[in-house]
Amino acid sequence: MSYAGKEDFSKTIEIASQQSFLDRIAKTSVYRGNVSITQGTLELKAEEMQIDASNGEDKEVFVATGTPAQYSQQQENGTMVYARANKIEYHRETRTLSLEGNAEVEQNSSSVKGNSIVFNMELEQIMAQGQNQEDGRVITILQPENKKNALPNDQDKHP
Repeated sequence: MSYAGKEDFSKTIEIASQQSFLDRIAKTSVYRGNVSITQGTLELKAEEMQIDASNGEDKEVFVATGTPAQYSQQQENGTMVYARANKIEYHRETRTLSLEGNAEVEQNSSSVKGNSIVFNMELEQIMAQGQNQEDGRVITILQPENKKNALPNDQDKHP
């Protein structure tokens, strides 16, 4: 996985929803109904979004819930990364996504599925825990790289 576009994190955050509630003293907000948050190429969609900004600027925690909640972002190399789960927590300070319930992360036709996944965008690390299906195991699908350097069929046989 490639690190998400660094420029995204310096852009304005735009939130669209059907309902919103903001508590300026507690520094929390709740958005409901077709919620969409964008910041550059980063997009987070949910049925409900709670934002806790009580720890200060750039330390907000976004909690998106839905069936599923969805995340997408263009990486610096131009590819897209997609994530979905019943609950997605986005921690702005650490650039991590915590996915819970039917969690999946996809990039370049490769994917990781599990009950819970932590995706660190900056360190390019994914930690997944098993799901209730498939005997409680994590399912990882890796697509092969472009086979442009592969030998033709008749040359890959041993003499």
